[in-house]
Amino acid sequence: MGYDLHVTRAENWSENEGREITWGEWLALVAEDPELAPDPENGESFALWSGPSRLPQPWLEWDEGNISTKNPDRALIAKMLQIAERLGARVQGDDGEFYDTPPDG
Repeated sequence: MGYDLHVTRAENWSENEGREITWGEWLALVAEDPELAPDPENGESFALWSGPSRLPQPWLEWDEGNISTKNPDRALIAKMLQIAERLGARVQGDDGEFYDTPPDG
């Protein structure tokens, strides 16, 4: 088990109907961001981030209108905040808390 973070436009990431990040927006984001690369080994909705993460494979996944990952490190959270700003969205944890900055540590 792990803790997921989500880039979402909704007040609650699990209830985003009508506020979804579209599949087309996700594909355009991955295509336009030189730090993101499609990860077809994991599935067509996955991308790997090439930034300075301590994780062996820092991944992001588009699913049902949100962009999510599991157990991100501080660097990947910072990348998610950049993505959220670009998409007019926010970063939210599984428990509903929003991130404005990466956590310390």
